[in-house]
Amino acid sequence: MRSFVLFCVFAAGLFALVSTSVGQASVPAPERACGAQICDRGAALREVYEGDPAHWPKAHLDADIEYVELGALERPELRRDDPVAQLGARLFDDPVLSRSGQFSCASCHSPDMRFTDGQRSSFGHDRQQGARNAPTLLDKAQQPGFMWDGSATSLAHQAMMPITNPIEMAADRALVEARLNADASYQEAFARVFGDDQITLEQVSEAIAAFEMTLYRTTRFDRFMRGEHQRLSDQQILGLHLFRTTGRCANCHMGPRLTDDDFHNLGLHFYGRSREDLGRYAITGDPADVGAFRTPSLRHVGETAPYMHNGLIPHLHGVINIYNEGGARPRPRGDLVDDPLFPETSDRLHELELTAEERSALEAFLRAL
Repeated sequence: MRSFVLFCVFAAGLFALVSTSVGQASVPAPERACGAQICDRGAALREVYEGDPAHWPKAHLDADIEYVELGALERPELRRDDPVAQLGARLFDDPVLSRSGQFSCASCHSPDMRFTDGQRSSFGHDRQQGARNAPTLLDKAQQPGFMWDGSATSLAHQAMMPITNPIEMAADRALVEARLNADASYQEAFARVFGDDQITLEQVSEAIAAFEMTLYRTTRFDRFMRGEHQRLSDQQILGLHLFRTTGRCANCHMGPRLTDDDFHNLGLHFYGRSREDLGRYAITGDPADVGAFRTPSLRHVGETAPYMHNGLIPHLHGVINIYNEGGARPRPRGDLVDDPLFPETSDRLHELELTAEERSALEAFLRAL
């Protein structure tokens, strides 16, 4: 009963935040100043974190974690002047790929907003609103799978799915191919790149994927890891330490891409309710996957609000507070009590007991990622 009551209180607070803040979610909050004690703790850790990561304090990890240490992400090899990427950039901005002729890929992944749209979930064809948040497309060249539920197995697969999704761009193969093959400039461009007389949807998605593979932004943390140690404040150094240790973030957010590429249930599935989303289960049919979603990369997380698969959390400090409480832990009630599919929140989540100043330090570090 206590867990259910806590979840209800959490949900009520969450909806209150959403109703007042989602419209401003894309505006990053200023970093909070740290007290002398917190800054002193960060300063004391600076020398070790400016050194070789092999000598950093041991990360606090569950026994089964195959950990990859944090690091700078290398720039992808493909450049935007590549002919396929140039064609993909043109297609990315062109509403010709949508049924109405009014939506492009950039409608939900704006370059001015770190290739997101700042909305809880995006609007598509006939003003339909999807159920999931549009993640950033930055730094995806090395990612092995895509979509919150892992339904896309490559960047090209991911690029094709919104075009034919009836809620998003709502086009189909015949419409897209007919339009592009009737356009002399596109015929010439595709023939030059692919050497074929007929343009196909597969070529379209391949070109868009090539463009998306070039989308890369260096972060303050990248620069810190490359030796520009002034890029992180003492407060952020402490945040880095907490991220790897008592904050337990590194259990799922690791390596240069800051993700384990796995799927976890944070208790935000709303099972049996109007906002229900079964997550990975819809793809695998495995009961263990009910309510599980892909671990997102934390790169650019400070500039890509709102958060979670459903975009219901408008601010980073709200995300941190949820993890500090050990996640949401809804319990079944009524007809759901004996439902074998009712999901359990991941045991990766623990109550953390971070102080308010520690949570602020963690948030400051996240804004450097």
